[in-house]
Amino acid sequence: MTPRIQTLRAQSLNAVNRISSERGLLLTEFYKHHVDANDPVPIQRAKWFQFLLANKALCINDGELIVGERGPAPKATPTYPEINVHSLKDLDILNSREKVWFRVDEQTRSDFEHVIIPFWKGRSNRERVMASMTPAWLDAYDAGIFTEFQEQRAPGHTVAGYKLFRKGLLEIQADIRASKAGLDPKDPDLAAKTAELDAMFIVADAMMHYANRHADKLDELAETETDAKRKAELKQMAAVCRRVPAHAPGSFHEVLQHYWFIHLGVVTELNPWDSFNPGRLDQHLFPFYKAETEAGTLNKDEATELLHSFWIKFNNHPSPPKVGVTAQESNTYTDFCLINLGGLTENGEDAVNEVSFLLLDVIEEMRLLQPSSMVQLSHKNPDAFIDRAVKITKTGFGQPSIFNTDAIIQELLNQGKSLEDARNGGCSGCVEAG
Repeated sequence: MTPRIQTLRAQSLNAVNRISSERGLLLTEFYKHHVDANDPVPIQRAKWFQFLLANKALCINDGELIVGERGPAPKATPTYPEINVHSLKDLDILNSREKVWFRVDEQTRSDFEHVIIPFWKGRSNRERVMASMTPAWLDAYDAGIFTEFQEQRAPGHTVAGYKLFRKGLLEIQADIRASKAGLDPKDPDLAAKTAELDAMFIVADAMMHYANRHADKLDELAETETDAKRKAELKQMAAVCRRVPAHAPGSFHEVLQHYWFIHLGVVTELNPWDSFNPGRLDQHLFPFYKAETEAGTLNKDEATELLHSFWIKFNNHPSPPKVGVTAQESNTYTDFCLINLGGLTENGEDAVNEVSFLLLDVIEEMRLLQPSSMVQLSHKNPDAFIDRAVKITKTGFGQPSIFNTDAIIQELLNQGKSLEDARNGGCSGCVEAG
């Protein structure tokens, strides 16, 4: 790996996990002072998301090629008090856990004590769920017979599909307009459907504005940069951020940044643990890689460095920590973003390509806890691909895991997918097909 990537990788590994109060403070400010109670809930949530992306701090790390952090710094991890509120006891537990801690400084603790907890206590989803349970259930819970889990997050097992990598948000907004125009005015659910589509439109606007904020910041950094090479990189990165995610990506760099902005949007709006992930990354990236390498605008080393930078972004994002007894018992750290490689095309042919091998190289070289990676193995895949994957797995750091493509396809067929769709599917999280 290049010296730049060595530095960024070391910084990511050495960054301290800590709780960030930024999202909670902005959420509280919005619902205290800016929310319109007459808006339908989807519109309220969309406007909150717009407020968040317009006001959260930007973090652009020295030397990086892919930009965007969920928190104000690498591994600065937000909480989601509208789902569940961390108590001061929870914060103390997280700060002092022996294995996987999340540091809580005095200012953050004060923010929770005086702003976040007073407003959200009694309003969170978790508290409303617990209040609806029977006394017998609550007694069993208090006795430790079982622990709660799902209500601490907004489950988001999603393998990103073709559209996410091929459409810009302006095009998606055009689709939204068309969907609204096609609504039946006599539909009893017209108001709800209209609100949902309007909320989607607002969210797309918010994402494009967020990308433009990064572009403006990159242009500012370029103005004061004294190194000619880095100045050119910053200007190019600004141009990328002005193009994606508004427009469909047109280059290898653009498609990585395009996905990353959308990934940040998903994991910032709510806590989808686990997991939202790019899915079959070799299939999504290969058309861009092939076009640019054939045109002479990208070489293998440049693509590898971009992928290394992309990998580091995942490692900068621990899973948001839990509350209550699960804060004590669960030391889960990863967000279970599972990169899928290999498998079959939708026509049932071998899907392994040059990017499949390139990504295996990246997995071996980076040796990071995140993102997770897996290979889908089919009898149609070449022996060279299987041998390469097994060689990396034998090094003992747990990646890539190995899944049977036929089993994945059958599971998706059992769920009612078409054969073509099932072949395009993959795994997310631990072992789920999607």
